[in-house]
Amino acid sequence: MASTLSDDLLDVLDDLSGGVHPGFRPVHARGTMYAGTFVPAPGAAGLTRAPHATRPSTPVIVRFSVSSGIPTVPDNDPNGSSPQAMAVRFQLGDHIHTDIIAHSHNGFPVRTGEEALAFFRAIAASGPGAPTPSPIAEFLETHPAAKAFVEAPKPIPTSYARQAYFAVTAFRFTNADGVSRFGRFRLRPEGGTEFLTPEAAAEKTADFLAAELSARLAKGPVRFRVLVQLAGAGDEVADATAVWPETREELEFGTITLTERVDELAPEMRKIIFDPVPRVDGIDPSGDPLTEVRSDVYLQSGRRRRAAAAK
Repeated sequence: MASTLSDDLLDVLDDLSGGVHPGFRPVHARGTMYAGTFVPAPGAAGLTRAPHATRPSTPVIVRFSVSSGIPTVPDNDPNGSSPQAMAVRFQLGDHIHTDIIAHSHNGFPVRTGEEALAFFRAIAASGPGAPTPSPIAEFLETHPAAKAFVEAPKPIPTSYARQAYFAVTAFRFTNADGVSRFGRFRLRPEGGTEFLTPEAAAEKTADFLAAELSARLAKGPVRFRVLVQLAGAGDEVADATAVWPETREELEFGTITLTERVDELAPEMRKIIFDPVPRVDGIDPSGDPLTEVRSDVYLQSGRRRRAAAAK
């Protein structure tokens, strides 16, 4: 049977992580999970008829992680830590949920699954002994969005709770009157962003981000504002590399309040496969080709993790 695009993507991500790490994700392998509540803002129901926009509150599970697919990469590794990620599961009922998957860089390096495969293969082919110019250097010269992504500063935050996170793709939000608008989720920490200098980061322990957030939660809840940056006329809604102007309207969608860490190794937590496709009435994909490809890769890797946990 011929391999699919998601098969090929999973294979190259495994290669970049030094092989398969049973029970772990191929990227953002090391993370910690937390429980809390989402309370919608008054204007959320005007944007979408989705259940969590209209209910008084919804339970959430949040996973923070560092970027590498290597489970042992330290939190303070300047190459393997950033961008950090924040994934949110809104638990709407038994086996009913919708997710936000975001990372700490506003934008994505490639537009399609095929471009993602070429990007990752170029990185994999650019190790010791690679020709000059390297495959990744050649790729970046012809893909300006990827070049901007790679070259953008990605400082390590002082805390997962002092980092901002940006959804990778846009969604179409539809309200009870049938009115639709396109937008991207943003997750902004209540306390604002704060970053370490390279020197300060080097002095941190390998698990400092997880340890810091546990210590912070012991003193009180951690909150994030959930916003939706709304597309303006002419904004590209089906291209994850297209960064919209900061002048675009931001709608307050609600607040996530985290209250406790949960055991990410517990069976129910290990089963969670965060889904880039919303799968809830009132929020739909925007037509971005990355959405379905990412969903396929997440599903395949999730099934692989579940199989490893069952052994």
